[in-house]
Order: sequence, then C-alpha cells, then structure tokens
Amino acid sequence: MSVERTAAAAVRDDPRLAADWTTRQTAMTNLRALMGRAYPRVRGVFRERSWLFFEVLLPFLGTSAYVLVYRALKAPEDYVGFVVLGGALSAFWLNVVWSMAGQLYWEKSQGNLELYFAAPMSLMAVLLGMAAGGLVMSSTRAVAVLVISAAVFGVQFQVEQWWLVAVAFGLTLAALYGLGMMLASLFLLWGREAWHLTNVMVEPVYFVSGLNFPVGRLGAVGALAIATIPFAVGLDAIRQLAFPHSELLVGTPSPEVEALILLAMTVVFTAAARWCMATVERMARARGSLSIRWQ
Repeated sequence: MSVERTAAAAVRDDPRLAADWTTRQTAMTNLRALMGRAYPRVRGVFRERSWLFFEVLLPFLGTSAYVLVYRALKAPEDYVGFVVLGGALSAFWLNVVWSMAGQLYWEKSQGNLELYFAAPMSLMAVLLGMAAGGLVMSSTRAVAVLVISAAVFGVQFQVEQWWLVAVAFGLTLAALYGLGMMLASLFLLWGREAWHLTNVMVEPVYFVSGLNFPVGRLGAVGALAIATIPFAVGLDAIRQLAFPHSELLVGTPSPEVEALILLAMTVVFTAAARWCMATVERMARARGSLSIRWQ
C-alpha cells in the first residue's frame, strides 16, 4: 500500500491526522480531486454524442440570426466577424455562469455538498476541476461555432499578433473562471436566489459586454463593462486583434492595456475566490446548516 493510500486510510479513521500530511501528500490529494471533478465533464463530451449536436447547432443558429440581420441592413462586413467571435466566446461565459457559479448550490440541493466539506481536500481543487472540465466542453462548442460560421459566412480574420491573441485569450479564461469560483461560494451563501442570479447574469451581461456589437458604442455603460466584466474586456481585445484595421472598434483601450486589465482581474477574482471559499468552509463547520438542502 502506497504512502498516500496509507495516509488517506488513517485520515478516514481520524480526520485530525490530515493536519500532519506532508506538502506532497496534500498536493497529490488535491490533484486527484481536481482530476476526479474534471473527468465527468470531459468524458461526458464524448460519451453523450447528442450533446455535441445541441452544443454546436443551436449556438450556430443564434449566431446566424444576427449575421443575417446585419447583412439585411447592409451593415459593414466587420459586424459579421464581431458576431462570430462573440458567439464563439459566449460558450465560456455560459459555462462560468451555469456550470461554475451555481454548481455548489446544485450540489447542495442534491445532498453532495457534505461530502466536499468532509473530504480531506481543498474546495478550490474541486472548483479548479470544474473549470478544467468545463473548459474542454466549452472549447468544443467555441471552436465549432467559430470554424463553421467562418466557413459558411466567409469571415476573414486579419490577425497580425498571434502571440497577443493567445495571451488575451488565456487571461480572459483565467479571469472568467476566477470570477466563476468566487460566484460559486457567493451563490451558495445566497441559497435559492442562485437560480435567479444565474438568469440575470446571462442576457443583461451579453448586452453590456457588446456580444454582437462593439462595446465602445455603449459609451459610459461600455466603459463600466470594461472595468468590471472579464468577458467584455477579453472579447473587445480579441476583436481588436482579429480586425486591427477596423474603424468600428473605437472608444475602448488598446489590446495591450486590456491584457493588463485582465491580469489584474485574474489576481483579484482568484484571491477573492480563495477568501470566499475559506469563509464558506468556516461557516459550514461553525453553523452546521450551510449544507442543508433547500436552505
């Protein structure tokens, strides 16, 4: 029997022994928790083939509707590219809202949250596993929408700084999932209002983030979105890099500045998520009612 299994068996008999774990044992346990939480989401993409159909076709139809409207209005062709990029990146925002922010509340409703608090692992590892698994699922949808829409509607991207696109995209995901981890603990505390808050954070955020049009057109509202919503910052930065010569993208910072904004958001949201999760764990042990269903 390995050292980790021996330690795990001892902790089951006396949970106080978890405080005596080495750094390696703690890290390996959290890594296993991360992989175990990510596995169902990654495996589900390939096991349930019907999900691929709905995750690709339905978002493509929504994107197509806006493309056809813009072309019927004889709008500049850049708007078609804006819509395609927005439809692709929206998959990650939906994953953060539905599969991250409300996940702990759904687990609580199903009676599984007690197991998370009782297990000798960090809840941050569980949330990181959710983020990793959700990233695979969202990437499938995003790539499909981007490739199919670009092929069908003839969108031509003019990327000149691929490295900056990769940096902006990576920072956008980091900030988004940091926000999702923070919201997961907050939604758990707010209880039944999590469902309503999740719904509120979809369409209104789409509007103020400029999902289907340049966010700079919103003026002060767009500036507020750039300052507070990672989705708005990342989408605008990637649009500027994909269409560097477009005269329609005005009123927002440069991609380099927006990358710094995303970096700051990543640090703030991740630190806030750690603090919120530690607070939730303390409340769960002190009150004993946080994990009660429907509370």
